[in-house]
Amino acid sequence: MNVYDSERMADILTPHGYSLSDRADDADLVILNTCHIREKAAEKVYSELGRMRRAQQTRRDHGADMTIAVAGCVAQAEGDEIIRRAPVVDMVFGPQTYHRLPEMLARLDRDGARRKIVETDFPVEEKFDTLSAAGSHAGVTAFLTVQEGCDKFCTYCVVPYTRGAEFSRPVADVLAEARRLAAAGVREITLLGQNVNAYHGEAGDGGNWTLGRLIREIAEISGIARIRYTTSYPSEMDHDLISAHAEVPQLMPYLHLPVQSGSDRVLEAMNRRHSAAEYLALVDKIRTARPDIALSSDFIVGFPGENRRDFEATLQLVEQVGFAQAYSFKYSARPGTPAAAMPYQIEEAEKSDRLAVLQQLLTAQQRAFNAACVGKDFDILFEKPGRAANQIVGRSPYLQPVHIEGTAELIGDITKVRITAHGANSLSGRPADRAAPAHDVAIRAGTPA
Repeated sequence: MNVYDSERMADILTPHGYSLSDRADDADLVILNTCHIREKAAEKVYSELGRMRRAQQTRRDHGADMTIAVAGCVAQAEGDEIIRRAPVVDMVFGPQTYHRLPEMLARLDRDGARRKIVETDFPVEEKFDTLSAAGSHAGVTAFLTVQEGCDKFCTYCVVPYTRGAEFSRPVADVLAEARRLAAAGVREITLLGQNVNAYHGEAGDGGNWTLGRLIREIAEISGIARIRYTTSYPSEMDHDLISAHAEVPQLMPYLHLPVQSGSDRVLEAMNRRHSAAEYLALVDKIRTARPDIALSSDFIVGFPGENRRDFEATLQLVEQVGFAQAYSFKYSARPGTPAAAMPYQIEEAEKSDRLAVLQQLLTAQQRAFNAACVGKDFDILFEKPGRAANQIVGRSPYLQPVHIEGTAELIGDITKVRITAHGANSLSGRPADRAAPAHDVAIRAGTPA
């Protein structure tokens, strides 16, 4: 979501004479677009502001200047506190107000006085109305926000407070942006939302479209060869969306479906609206519809009150599902959330121990999934040159980076590649028409077909 927002900021500023700089130290305007989901991410903002203060002073010593802004969810949550802790900051604005950037910059130096600006309103509809005419800094792949905000109020999460209530963009606006992206050469679109599968955009006939119906319509746009979406909320996976995985070839067989815990007791304390059994039943439905689908997920360990039995239940769920990838974190208390005030907070050392055990299991599953890809032929969408000479990098249907020998002429092409080797996080191969004969690979449920 922040990548998408950053691209839109660049779009908005381009008509006003701004262009992207490769180095923050050389920039007239530096915007830190921030995340507030964990304490570590928020604190990194202040560390980076210290570096920007020194860069700003260097520019001033040479007769130039630098405007410094903090955007995104930390800005939304902390507002004036950022100005207090870091006086070097000129502007603070939340994720629903960045469409006002040109106006804020004009106000900053109005009447020759440098004024601090803090904008933390929630005009989400106004924002998307402004963005509807924006251009794009997209390449072969692009993000497209279709839904923002959250009404779920998980007890550990700040998103409802920093992104606001759930809002779905109108169907016509989403399709228009998708068509502009396709015309600009985008081959793969990832639909974004805090709860993207809660999408219920208003259509021209006065009705509302589900995400499944929206995906089917985007699949009809010429040039769009691949569609993904993230992040999904388990209880919002309806029959129409599950069916789309079976019926829409452009919809990639990879789904990020956060579960957070395998313990019903912890899930209830988190205010997650599913049980472990319901999650497992949903996984079965999805795999019935698309047998070759791969799953990734999110996990929080050390949630207040989580005991060893609860943690073992999470490990058991991981064993049952088998994930191609996962994101796992120690619980981080966020100010203002109900979980931060819960009793039985877990010691950091215990959280670290549990996280290490969980990550060992998840890493083994990811390595096994990647190993099962060796000898398979995948359609790879090439995105950029690799780090090595004569190397090109693309993505598999399962989102793994794939390296082959090749030139930049392949960027934007979808080429069948025989996978010949795997690493912890990536694959390598060669075009299938030049590959050696495939060897037999044992495949278990949830691994690539």
